Amino acid sequence: MKSPILFSIIIIAAALSGCTARGGQTAASADSVAVAQDSVKTPYQSVAQPIRVAAEDTASYMPLLRGKRVALTANPTAQAFGKHLLDVLIEGGVDVTKVFAPEHGFRGAAEAGEKVASEVDAKTGVKIVSLFGKNLKPTPEQMSGLDFVVYDIQDVGCRFFTYISTLHNVMEAAAAANVKVLVLDRPNPNIDYVAGPIRDADCASFVSMDPIPIVYGMTVGELAKMINGEGWLKGGVKCDLTVVPVANYNRSMRYELPIKPSPNLPDYLSVRMYPSLCLFEATNISVGRGTETPFTYIGYPDPKYGEYVFTPHDIPGMQTNPMHEGKKCYGVDFHGVNPDSARFTLKYFIDMYRISGGTSITSRSMLGRLYGSKSLEKMLAEGKTEQEIMQTWEPGLSNFKAKREQYLIYQ
Repeated sequence: MKSPILFSIIIIAAALSGCTARGGQTAASADSVAVAQDSVKTPYQSVAQPIRVAAEDTASYMPLLRGKRVALTANPTAQAFGKHLLDVLIEGGVDVTKVFAPEHGFRGAAEAGEKVASEVDAKTGVKIVSLFGKNLKPTPEQMSGLDFVVYDIQDVGCRFFTYISTLHNVMEAAAAANVKVLVLDRPNPNIDYVAGPIRDADCASFVSMDPIPIVYGMTVGELAKMINGEGWLKGGVKCDLTVVPVANYNRSMRYELPIKPSPNLPDYLSVRMYPSLCLFEATNISVGRGTETPFTYIGYPDPKYGEYVFTPHDIPGMQTNPMHEGKKCYGVDFHGVNPDSARFTLKYFIDMYRISGGTSITSRSMLGRLYGSKSLEKMLAEGKTEQEIMQTWEPGLSNFKAKREQYLIYQ
């Protein structure tokens, strides 16, 4: 079979009820969760040819970078030919002057929310500049003298996953410094649907940078095009953007990540459950941090929350001092869920909210930033069902879907 033509897209200067009846206090069982999820038809098709990430399409980007001063925005997921992209670039004769490191750091050892220090890469001697420490966006000084910024980080397709916020900030800094941006695209393991509210302007933050839904169904390359084209960069500026696409890929293909995208997303199930469970980060409900498979459980130290029991503990390289450390947490185990049919749902969040009597939310500001609107707690307090809440998303979702069509690369 002939290999499909590899192509690049160049854009220059453009662009978690009700498990019970209302008021009920019965915990959801793992069986009911599995049935609810497995009733959704799996959308994936078989892959005729191996998916080839853009980083391995060197013919499309190496000629652009040779002879230029380049900064690389990357983490451990930036792999090509079994090597880190930094090594590939250097071996290819590219002058990589610095690395911009996102949350979790260049080698991925930092925990969620932990500041990342700037350092020097031990293997190559290239300077590493943290974009999750003193500054979240490259400064003019850090951009000075550069010709290109290359972005290659595996995304999971959720608005609150901060790697896309780093993408936004890098694009913004590049536009201000007249530096070109090259995005080497990768598949999105949550690309098969769009769900959740559009982020309101008053809930903008580093975990909700752009006005997109919780699950936006786009690769980072497509999203970069939309950020540019919709004028979402500060002042409506546009960066000089080049996107190298993934080969042999379309939106119906299943993609399991070869490297975990962050310390607490260790497998495909956690990646597929993450959109629904991340809202619990604003509550006293554990999402399994301090276990070997976080984001595949929820629970609290009280038997009324469910039958499944887990005990969080320190795990070096994943989580220190986890919530409810050393305490038995009772809740739900999602390992009976078919990850391919998992979708963003508020069911689990509404469940736990009702069991707690509304006391589980510990950070209203954080909940607003994660959900993207300050309206969720009010709707929960009013006893609204998941369907009623979902109806409030529709106008924004319809508008978003229509706008994004022009930026989609994969069909």
